[in-house]
Amino acid sequence: MKSTIVRVIVLSLAVCLVAAPPAAAQKKKPAETYDVVIRNGRIYDGSGGPPVLGDVAIRGDKIAAIGPLHNARGRTEIDAKGLAVAPGFINMLSWATDSLIYDGRSQSDIRQGVTLEVMGEGWSMGPLNAEMKKLAVEQQGDIKYDIRWTTLGEYLDYLVRRGISPNVASFVGATTVRIHEIGYADSPPTPAELDRMRALVKQAMKEGALGVGSSLIYAPAFYAKTEELIALCKVAARSGGRYISHMRSEGSRLLEALDELIAISREAGVPAEIYHLKAAGKPNWPKMDAAIAKINQARAQGLRITADMYTYPAGATGLNAAMPPWVQEGGLQVWLARLKDPAIRERVKQEMSTPTDQWENLYLGAGAEGTLLAGFKNDALKPLTGKTLAEVAALRGKSPEETAMDLVIEDGSRVDTIYFLMSEENIRKQIQLPWVSFGSDAGSIAPEGAFLKSNPHPRAYGNVARLLGKYVRDEKLLSLQEAVRRLTSLPATNLKIPQRGRLKPRYFADVVVFDPARIQDHATFEKPHQYSTGVVHVFVNGTQVLKDGEHTGAKPGRVVRGPGYRKK
Repeated sequence: MKSTIVRVIVLSLAVCLVAAPPAAAQKKKPAETYDVVIRNGRIYDGSGGPPVLGDVAIRGDKIAAIGPLHNARGRTEIDAKGLAVAPGFINMLSWATDSLIYDGRSQSDIRQGVTLEVMGEGWSMGPLNAEMKKLAVEQQGDIKYDIRWTTLGEYLDYLVRRGISPNVASFVGATTVRIHEIGYADSPPTPAELDRMRALVKQAMKEGALGVGSSLIYAPAFYAKTEELIALCKVAARSGGRYISHMRSEGSRLLEALDELIAISREAGVPAEIYHLKAAGKPNWPKMDAAIAKINQARAQGLRITADMYTYPAGATGLNAAMPPWVQEGGLQVWLARLKDPAIRERVKQEMSTPTDQWENLYLGAGAEGTLLAGFKNDALKPLTGKTLAEVAALRGKSPEETAMDLVIEDGSRVDTIYFLMSEENIRKQIQLPWVSFGSDAGSIAPEGAFLKSNPHPRAYGNVARLLGKYVRDEKLLSLQEAVRRLTSLPATNLKIPQRGRLKPRYFADVVVFDPARIQDHATFEKPHQYSTGVVHVFVNGTQVLKDGEHTGAKPGRVVRGPGYRKK
């Protein structure tokens, strides 16, 4: 019996030795190789959920893997210990239309983690006709360029061919298609003109426009009736597009303007977004609660109403927003000629200083002391940059209203202007709304070259950094994961952009690595040309455009197209 047991044991040992080769002969699973591995970061995936510690791997232009990637090797390895890793941020209202032509690096936004610029607030860079091209070239300021495109799609492709660091997308401007067919007249379109306007929107949607954008306080957009906007939005809706609007009023008729936007959404069957949500002018600040309630009610009824905002108490536009629309009918040259007529000047002066519900008067909302002159075309006027309208009026010994008219004439432009209109209390209230995303309403620029010839609004350099630093970290108005969601997946979902706005495998590798403890805006109204700090690395379509806080010079940006896009 004992010998039998011994034989069984010996045979068993022999089988084990054959089945299990020596440890040295065992092969380890080969390491997975990626182009980039970002290690040890606190990953905010854009969903709004809590962050997780882990790694993000990039292969080509896509995110390849997320999680503990111990058995992985990157051709480039980045240690993100102590840093946040998030999807690239989306600028819902960008005016980088010409700044990207001048400098494709998009420095002020890339250094804040912005990887997608969304354009088209009323005016878009196409479709253009010959007369529109001619006027656009004549009215260019410090940045000069040839217009080598006609349609909106051609413009976006032109940017990419030149080379840009961020991705770009655009709405088609309701103002643009109106000028294309009607010009600057205060008149409704004829049935034939409206048909052509709708055809222009349809073509833009096929080229990848995100929907229709409007800016209704400005001439000639001011002349468009609600029915005209509904007609254009119905075309966009058929392609899955969206309506987005600088509403007809953000001040004395804020609630009525909101009713119009909601009516357009309902009648056209289209989601609608409010550009730069605000209550402008101190008498209107208490209206914000009613506006929020109205939006929430529409959302509860099933309408997809959202908004975006910038994180500052001042807006920026031009002196055209200080003068009645009737004096601007016919375009810039007609406007300038009218302002030289003594009788017209007296009427304009009176209307500028008289409260009204008939048009949006930003000068009256801000006052001459709260109207800051930010940019001129005329070199002789550039020394006035950074002064208030009140200061320049005192220097010239004239009223602020007369001075504003004189400056428009002398500069041959609307004159870039900053208006102090909003309350910090409302800014804080809006930031906490779950359906609000963020847009700079500015170009993406740099403290060099032609950009230094004017004083931009500081939001061009600090809109995102101010949100994440001042309002999230310091004031704790919302969690960091919620702020990231509103900068990423919320706008991407609203715009129906696939494979962007989240950190997920097979999504495009738009990635920002930043230090939540250090991210900070530095630009001020007095000294706006100052980069934000705290963003360490940025990738666009898998290519690194910011490394250790410095631009790499890479320009991998692409056109991001809307749901109606039809490839030719």
